[in-house]
Amino acid sequence: MAGELGVLNALDAAKTQWYHFTAIVIAGMGFFTDAYDLFCISLVTKLLGRIYYTDITKDKPGALPPNIQSAVTGVALCGTLAGQLFFGWLGDKLGRKKVYGLTLMLMVVCSIASGLSFGSSPNGVMATLCFFRFWLGFGIGGDYPLSATIMSEYANKKTRGAFIAAVFAMQGFGILAGGIVALIVSTSFDHKYKVPSYEENREASLVLPVFDYVWRIILMFGAVPAALTYYWRMKMPETARYTALVAKNATKAAADMSKVLNVELESEEEKVQKLANAENNRFGLFSTEFAKRHGLHLVGTTTTWFLLDIAFYSQNLFQKDIFSAIGWIPPAQEMNAIHEVYRIAKAQTLIALCSTVPGYWFTVAFIDYMGRFAIQLMGFFFMTVFMFALAIPYDHWKKDNKIGFVVMYSFTFFFSNFGPNATTFVVPAEIFPARLRSTCHGISAAAGKAGAIVGAFGFLYAAQSKNKADVDPGYRTGIGIKNSLIMLGVINFLGLLFTFLVPESKGKSLEELSGENEEDDTTKGDSGRTIPV
Repeated sequence: MAGELGVLNALDAAKTQWYHFTAIVIAGMGFFTDAYDLFCISLVTKLLGRIYYTDITKDKPGALPPNIQSAVTGVALCGTLAGQLFFGWLGDKLGRKKVYGLTLMLMVVCSIASGLSFGSSPNGVMATLCFFRFWLGFGIGGDYPLSATIMSEYANKKTRGAFIAAVFAMQGFGILAGGIVALIVSTSFDHKYKVPSYEENREASLVLPVFDYVWRIILMFGAVPAALTYYWRMKMPETARYTALVAKNATKAAADMSKVLNVELESEEEKVQKLANAENNRFGLFSTEFAKRHGLHLVGTTTTWFLLDIAFYSQNLFQKDIFSAIGWIPPAQEMNAIHEVYRIAKAQTLIALCSTVPGYWFTVAFIDYMGRFAIQLMGFFFMTVFMFALAIPYDHWKKDNKIGFVVMYSFTFFFSNFGPNATTFVVPAEIFPARLRSTCHGISAAAGKAGAIVGAFGFLYAAQSKNKADVDPGYRTGIGIKNSLIMLGVINFLGLLFTFLVPESKGKSLEELSGENEEDDTTKGDSGRTIPV
């Protein structure tokens, strides 16, 4: 039986060793880059609007037209969704390691290419930028199922949740790095070119050829951390669970893990072949047997990730609009182009430092004690509470207590990261069979990105003011930020309800959770009870 394979038992029982931390850093740097690339675009969209769409006869500096704003912020998410499905499937077909280097190279090349976007007209530059950001997203998408699956298959039973969550927590540092790089670049340019605000001198507030470098440098920096880890990714051996349970090569699995764990492991060809012939280890993704065993679990992981990302991405990508609306960032005409980047980056860095990063690491610290289910339920509950607390007395926050609004807003971020944003990533990497693990994680993650696209595009239009005079140029009137926040509160509450479909995986081996340690049909009747819901 799979549960009795010596190599898998050795991995489950292994004490925390240096290779665990190496794997966290190697897989985590992909997520660092992912978060940097996906969120740094929100730092430069206002600058792009000023550089390419300013009409100095108007009272306000230029902004990206609605359709271009949607494309620039959303195209990488569309690429990510496609990449999650494709590379998730490929990771189960070819092996985790073979596909892992490919996703990283795609990220490096497209990060650099994004910063080299060209065109003879503003729309041409935006089209080139969108093209490269789609393929950047495609590479980023592959990193989700592969990093999660590799970490879960390398980890031991006791601290598996913390290790997978630690890989995901590198996202927090990526978001933070995006803010810090933007602060450094904008401060450097601001000191060198003492430029007046748009209000003071419309033409002089834009030093066009020079300011064009700012957004390009910020976007291209995303290639650096990914390039640094490429060599180490290529050195990682294939996971033993893939080699033994999917590729059916017990000798190679034992040899690879002997090197990693520094212990002698026997090859168990006979057990692996016996396992391969077991009826319950042959059903496919679209079989009735899969639907019976894991169907509800897949519904649970996809719906919770979908609902979470509507709220999470709409908050993250449009932080700058919320900060402007409550007066934390001055009106655009009162700043020059670079100072606006600085103010947005400062606000985003502060939120990341105070709530986003701590939230991720609280999950790492507590996930193997509290369990995935409790953290996800708690996270959705507090996200709902704080979202309604922001939305219902919104006018009070806006007029009388702007700092209070930012504190409450930070708490919604804290509980999304010490909550469903981390657990929706962890659980799909644990509860499905090895031969379908990467595919199912990719499907769950793609559902999340579909939610992110709804959040990114929907919130852009919905959050517009109900008063036509206050609507951004090119947009129709929306339901306003207050009603948008109420909608996000309702979405968080739905996430809380769907969490009850997601199983608890704390403290169990992957084979125990997926039913792969059952040898034949005689245990079929009990297989559903291996994973309590």
